[in-house]
Amino acid sequence: MQQIQGEWAIIGVLGMVLFIVVIGKKIQMLLNFMIRIVLGGIGIIYANDFFTSQGIAISVGLNPVSLLTIGILGIGGFALLYGILACKFL
Repeated sequence: MQQIQGEWAIIGVLGMVLFIVVIGKKIQMLLNFMIRIVLGGIGIIYANDFFTSQGIAISVGLNPVSLLTIGILGIGGFALLYGILACKFL
């Protein structure tokens, strides 16, 4: 009886550790996503100002779809948005 209780205690502790690791990774992914959205929004604002000051008519809109694209893809999403407009500009 004592051995069965010890086994269940070990299984319980391992289950809690696994749960904490899984939750920690999800929180880290969410935090990473939010940081990319904020930095991407700031990058869009500065890139639009830069292109406007250079006389280039390329301006990405700051909306939920563009922020979601940058949040999911990161720098690649940022380049994608400006690449699409650059192709349209040609």
